Amino acid sequence: MSLALYRKYRPSVFADVIGQEHVTVPLSNALETGRTHHAYLFSGPRGCGKTSSARIMARSLNCEKGPTPNPCGQCQSCTDLVANGPGSLDVIELDAATHGLVDDARDLRDKAFFAPVHSRYKIYIIDEAHQLGPGAANALLKVVEEPPAHVIFIFATTEPDKLIATIRSRTHHYPFRLVPPGVLALHLEKICDAEGVKVAKGVIPLVVRASGGSVRDALSVLGQLLAGAGKDGVSYEIAVQLLGFTDGALLDDALDAIAARDGATLFKTIDRVIESGHDPRRFTSDMLERLRDLMIVDALRDSTANSILRDLPEDQMERMRNQSNRIGSANLSRAADIAAEGLTQMRGATAPRLILELICGRILLPIGDNGESGILSRIERLERAENIAPLTSSAASSTSTSSASSAPVRNVEAKEKIANTHSTDAPSSSKIEAVTPTVKAKESAPSAAPKAKVPGNFDIAALRRAWPDVIEDVKKRRRLTWSLLSASAQVLSVDEEAITIGIVNPGAKESFERSESDVILRNAFIDVVGIDRKIAVVVDPSIDTNTPIARETRTSEAPSDPNQLSGAALLMQELGAQVIEGK
Repeated sequence: MSLALYRKYRPSVFADVIGQEHVTVPLSNALETGRTHHAYLFSGPRGCGKTSSARIMARSLNCEKGPTPNPCGQCQSCTDLVANGPGSLDVIELDAATHGLVDDARDLRDKAFFAPVHSRYKIYIIDEAHQLGPGAANALLKVVEEPPAHVIFIFATTEPDKLIATIRSRTHHYPFRLVPPGVLALHLEKICDAEGVKVAKGVIPLVVRASGGSVRDALSVLGQLLAGAGKDGVSYEIAVQLLGFTDGALLDDALDAIAARDGATLFKTIDRVIESGHDPRRFTSDMLERLRDLMIVDALRDSTANSILRDLPEDQMERMRNQSNRIGSANLSRAADIAAEGLTQMRGATAPRLILELICGRILLPIGDNGESGILSRIERLERAENIAPLTSSAASSTSTSSASSAPVRNVEAKEKIANTHSTDAPSSSKIEAVTPTVKAKESAPSAAPKAKVPGNFDIAALRRAWPDVIEDVKKRRRLTWSLLSASAQVLSVDEEAITIGIVNPGAKESFERSESDVILRNAFIDVVGIDRKIAVVVDPSIDTNTPIARETRTSEAPSDPNQLSGAALLMQELGAQVIEGK
């Protein structure tokens, strides 16, 4: 049977205690100068090094070359009190949970006056000291206040406020704290190297997250993973399943669906969560944590977010930036409030899946929330679409039927804008006349209702995740198509016949269709994701035009937002691109 990692790598000197420099440095200085006290109180969360530091303190005090912060490791006391050593008769460890009675305290008090067997000090380490009963604590008070010269008390507790004030006032109090994630992750990586086990990328952050900052808990979790490691080491998938965390792909699918207000995909994602055996409570907790991360990314739009959200790869950070931009600050805050409230309701609930589905339903329907967060959410959505006017009346609905019925009106408006443009940078009349027959042909053609979509096993969430790569492939093929899509488009749906793309306003949609950009986009989908479908385009005014890619497009491609271009300006851009490409 192998030794548990938290015992195998237990520190024996203060230099090996991680994340507690605010405690170990003063204690080392006190040992160096000989200004030690007769009673200490070590408090802090479980597994952060209180008892280990108490043992190191006893070892440092009883070393033949001590008191010293660096025990020699060779004398009898040092070898007895080393981590996992046999122990010493002069260092007595008691658990107040089982020795908290008055009789136990009296017995300790009587034995304290006997001299140590072979060490300099007799040291009492009382763990879980807050569980000392009032009678037992009062029985110890006198000996703690005025102990014999050879006796030192070290109390360790997770709840120092429950220890009676008269004892607390006689001690030097050192508060321990949870270990920072970066320090703990580095410590775990060193242990994995020492054990000779390969660990996949992303496993260590999961262990740190599961431990909550406790070194002992982290080593216990890591020991379980290393014990079950195969020939290739510890895989990320096994770690996720063993620790019960939600796979990052499920969270990305859920957040992408929320950003697109795609209820069908969101509820399918919930079904995948349940079918894969995940706990709805854990999924809700992980989703709440992801919403918190997105709020941080939204607040810190530059690279400083990496300093707070450590251990996240750059591609994940970019995905989160896109999600936070598409959802918006007010919607993120409101979604987090709903998730936090639902998580509270899940405690003790007999149907946690039902509550999870209700949470997602509320997040998707801000119109039904008349509270402050709901109002802010609706205001934010209106602000996102304010630059679309005056075309909003013709593009308010994003459904297929309304888009088809309003197409002639938009064509007439575009034609009138081209005809009435008097700008000095407008195209020549011959070029306008060359394009006008196309517009007239579109006007005269009957607006056929779109075909009913046939449902199929298409992963719209995965397609949305691949959308940035598709856009990058389009950029290599034609700059005009890239500028239209990157700034004002997103994937709405996919079926057996077509991939439906939403574009923010009719002007951009018409420019996309006139330039035959659907062929470019279709070929990009084939190369990147291997799906060959025709491209259908509809108007969706709710698309966010403030994503990082959109800002890059506005600064590098055009003097203004392509979504705000007039019909003439869009025509100029299109004709210019066609001339450059030799069309």
